[in-house]
Amino acid sequence: MAVETSRPVSSLRAYRPVLITLLLTLFVLLLVETGVVSRQQAIEELQASAESHLDRYMLSLQQKLDRYKDLPHLLSTHSDLHAALLPGASEAEMQRANLYLEQVNGVVGTTDVYLMNADGITVAASNWASEKTFIGRDFSFRPYFQAAMAGREGRYFALGTTSNRRGYYFSYPLREQGRVVGAVVVKVDLHDVERHWSNPRIDLLVTDPDGIIFISTRPEWKFRALQPLSPQEMQRIVASLRYGDYELTALEVLKREQLSSGAELITLLDSRQIDNEALDGLKPRQFLLQSKVVPGFGLSVSVLASLAPVEEAMLGALLLVGFSTAAVTLLVLFLLARRRIVKERARFQRREMLALEENEARVRAIIDNTEAGLIMLDASGAIESINPTSERLFGYTLAQLRGQYFSQLLAQADRALVWRHILADEAETPDRLSLEATGLRQDGTELPLGLSINRMTLASARHFIVTLQDLTRRKENERQLKAAQEALETRVQERTADLSRANAKLREEMAQHRNTQNELIQTAKLAVIGQMSAGINHELNQPLTAIRNYADNARAFLARNRLETVDTNLQEISGLTERMSRIIHPLKEFARKSSGSSELVSLQAVRDGAMSLMYGRFEKAGVEICWPPRLADYYVLGDMLRLEQVMVNLLANALQALEGSECKRIDVSAEPCGKRMLISVRDHGPGIRESDLDRVFEPFFTTKKSGQGLGLGLSISHRIIETMGGELRVANHPDGGAVFTIELPRAVVPELTILPAKRDSEHD
Repeated sequence: MAVETSRPVSSLRAYRPVLITLLLTLFVLLLVETGVVSRQQAIEELQASAESHLDRYMLSLQQKLDRYKDLPHLLSTHSDLHAALLPGASEAEMQRANLYLEQVNGVVGTTDVYLMNADGITVAASNWASEKTFIGRDFSFRPYFQAAMAGREGRYFALGTTSNRRGYYFSYPLREQGRVVGAVVVKVDLHDVERHWSNPRIDLLVTDPDGIIFISTRPEWKFRALQPLSPQEMQRIVASLRYGDYELTALEVLKREQLSSGAELITLLDSRQIDNEALDGLKPRQFLLQSKVVPGFGLSVSVLASLAPVEEAMLGALLLVGFSTAAVTLLVLFLLARRRIVKERARFQRREMLALEENEARVRAIIDNTEAGLIMLDASGAIESINPTSERLFGYTLAQLRGQYFSQLLAQADRALVWRHILADEAETPDRLSLEATGLRQDGTELPLGLSINRMTLASARHFIVTLQDLTRRKENERQLKAAQEALETRVQERTADLSRANAKLREEMAQHRNTQNELIQTAKLAVIGQMSAGINHELNQPLTAIRNYADNARAFLARNRLETVDTNLQEISGLTERMSRIIHPLKEFARKSSGSSELVSLQAVRDGAMSLMYGRFEKAGVEICWPPRLADYYVLGDMLRLEQVMVNLLANALQALEGSECKRIDVSAEPCGKRMLISVRDHGPGIRESDLDRVFEPFFTTKKSGQGLGLGLSISHRIIETMGGELRVANHPDGGAVFTIELPRAVVPELTILPAKRDSEHD
């Protein structure tokens, strides 16, 4: 049955990706269509609401303007105003005109009312008693005055040049005998709409014929244009002083979309958030723009409705459709899943039954074929069942042991411990007992066993499972392992004795090697001394000759009784002997053996010691040696005498390398490198062949002429530097000659003056 039902399930799974893709595509199309329709409906509703607000405000604005439009005409008929315009009008006539205009302004509720003569000079005004009175001010540049002087009604919006307040101006001409002699002007304040408008999603704009916003519920939009102004329009508006010093700029409209109804969708940079949200800088925002012209006043009223309700309506519609679709989908999936669960439950029960039977067979097979013996006991310790392994171990069958006590299978010494665990209270003993015991076969023979008794509960009754393991092979392995361990210990002792003897012999050979090395170093010193003997003989020959001459002269002067001259000659002889002592002393220091201990060594002392031994050879060979400055500031860790021996060896080799060379110079350098000090000796000779560079420090290897050396100097020097924790390297200089570099641990001695070891030499 399982095979038959798997085919349709497999077929359904094969088409599942296609079905899911199709459903997702349909869902996306549904959301797109819902978004388009809901947006169109929301825009239409917003347009209707915006148009309603626009009509209401236009009606309010038109009623307010209609209330004052005929007032200038009515005032132009008053005799007091005509009298104030007559030439030579008296102060009393002027005051009557002022009081009349003040009374009219207070009763009607206008902002200002004033009278202008034919030159545009204000002769009477309702604010005659104010500090900023219009009387005497020239407003001839205003278009409303120019219209009145042309015999027409004037209507104009502007900022007052005196009060700097916005106002709408109505003007009418005053005539005398058919001639225009002046104009009466009424100023009305239109800012009430800004104070009383409370809809945060709809903004109102009132613009003049040039498209300049002079009334707005958004203060940042005042005196800005809905459309960019041309330079000519800008110049005309500025010349009229209509908006004073305000900078006229256009709103930052990023995009315009014309609707079929005549309205526009515009996107502009907006610095305000709706719904009382916090300001967070300029943001592009979409608005629905609708405009209408107020008839007869040259004004246009516009509303800017935020598209936030449209977005909210779209989001609501999308969420409604999404949730509805999800709910229907979940319901269908729930029904399908419930149906599948019912089928799966029936199939699971069948599988569980088969699996249970298979597990029982598997457990039985494991029990019957395991290498460990398994015995089931009841609460009294009687045997209930055994596996075939237990039958083979003891030689009994299950029929022979069922109902018998388990203790009869154990030796007498182990029965008490087993019975104590079986009969003990569960709270007093652990659930498991493990021990090594001795078993008794049916034939009476014994066998070692690993025994484990576990307490368990089956069907609310206490039982025991006994696990048995034959330890015969393990015991035999332990016996063999013990014998092997004893044999191994014997061999280890013998080998240890052999190693002790070999170790003692090796230490003896190392001591002999160390003595041999020290003798070689001492021999190399003596060889260097032998090479320098000719120069030292030359140096000693001069003082000896002088001593002989001074002695002969002293004898002659003594015979003549010239004791002062004799004393002078003896003093000269004493000085010459002291000089000979200083020449010989470095040879004695160089020849003695080193202590081998590490100490602070001044490079200046090394230089003085080497030069005291080598200066005669350098002078004889005519070789110039260049030492670096400030050697007294550099110290290394090492052995003074051995480092001096290495330096003498390197200088002697450099001297021999200069034989036949045109440049008779040796360069010595000292350079700190972190915690190390690099000391280099470079000659200007032919250098070392590349094939010989790796063999320079080998014992008995030499490139000198026969009789000039055994090839041990550099090898010994290399070993000396290594024993001091350093390194001796060789390379060819790019400009010619060989360079030997000594690298030693650097010793820093801050704020401490250490005098270099004093050497008896007169050649510094």
